[in-house]
Amino acid sequence: MIFPVKFKKITYVFFISISIIVIYFRLHFKNVVDNVITDIEVNKNKSNEVKSQKCLRDVIKYILLWINPKNRQEENVDRSLYSFSRRNCAWNNCYLTVERQLISDFSQYSVILFKGADIEYIQNSLDLPKNRYPNQKYVFVSEDLAAPYTTCGRQWDGFFNWTWTYKLDSDLIWNSFVIRDVNGTIIGPKQNMNWIKLRDMKPIDSKFIMNLRSKTKIAAWFTSNCRTQSLREMFVNELQKYLDEYNLQIDIYGKCGNHRCPKVLMKRCLKMVEREYYFYLAFENTLSEDYVTNIILHALNHNAVPVVLGGANYTRFMPDGAYLNALEYGPEKLARRMFEIMQNLSLYQKFFRWKQHYSYHAHDEAPETDNYCRLCALVNNRKEFNTFSLKKNFTNWWTPKGKCLKD
Repeated sequence: MIFPVKFKKITYVFFISISIIVIYFRLHFKNVVDNVITDIEVNKNKSNEVKSQKCLRDVIKYILLWINPKNRQEENVDRSLYSFSRRNCAWNNCYLTVERQLISDFSQYSVILFKGADIEYIQNSLDLPKNRYPNQKYVFVSEDLAAPYTTCGRQWDGFFNWTWTYKLDSDLIWNSFVIRDVNGTIIGPKQNMNWIKLRDMKPIDSKFIMNLRSKTKIAAWFTSNCRTQSLREMFVNELQKYLDEYNLQIDIYGKCGNHRCPKVLMKRCLKMVEREYYFYLAFENTLSEDYVTNIILHALNHNAVPVVLGGANYTRFMPDGAYLNALEYGPEKLARRMFEIMQNLSLYQKFFRWKQHYSYHAHDEAPETDNYCRLCALVNNRKEFNTFSLKKNFTNWWTPKGKCLKD
């Protein structure tokens, strides 16, 4: 009887061992199979990713900002596709960079941007691309005024394909702001505006008029540039002399005055303008055609009447009856007119009728008006991009008469 018992034990051990071996091999081979499947999936994904990246590379529009190498660190450029995605651009396949060696094949740059601020350096150093390719657009870009960045001589005539500046006859306009009608349609600024006549504008409501009653001060001016080409500081000094006759004082905020408004508190300061001031001095630092900066938004969007001084035709930027043009009045007549308007609320409130029909917005408030989004859209416009264009008379177009520094 001992044998059967011993046999049973051996049989039991045998089956246990076999079971362990089977379980081991099943687990082992399952891991192997899983690893193989995983490897296949990974390789498949990598292959798809490579294909996707290849497709993406085929449509990326590389844009090179050609600047003085010494200024490269100062140039605030987000060198990625993400910058266009972040702006929610309709076309976000543009890659803007200041790195000339980013891609080895220079012909793959779709656009070369030449900044107005660096034009004198480029002109003197002859620092230009070694080769020019027919599939590239050379673009002159300047969001700032023309006067300091003159282009003398004729070497730039026939050099640029496109212009991207604040001038309203540029191929691509660099907008400081945009104007919309009541339907939200973008209508300007542009060279020929079809404004509603002041007499046909709707009157403002009683609640708005009540808000105007809180104002007690004549004018505010925010500035930190105290010596300008436009000599605006001298005009303000003369204007103040005539306002003294009415016991009125212009409050100057910034380095050029006795009042302070740090940039971090700008929103609060503009609310103060809205609440306390009848007028806001939107004086440009240069007298240049079409040069109107977003400082007029400080007035237009904060219920103060802008008093403007600049070289632009302001009918391209604001409807009649929305502003006072300082150069048309002169200091003495302007002071008298400001005083008269301040004393007459029914006259003053008419300056805001335009708000029933139009609105003003920063250019980057929406993707369709963002300057960089519009550049990317233009680069992706095959018809425009493939159309031959050359600015043969660029020097006369850009450089103000009598402003050439060199012959």
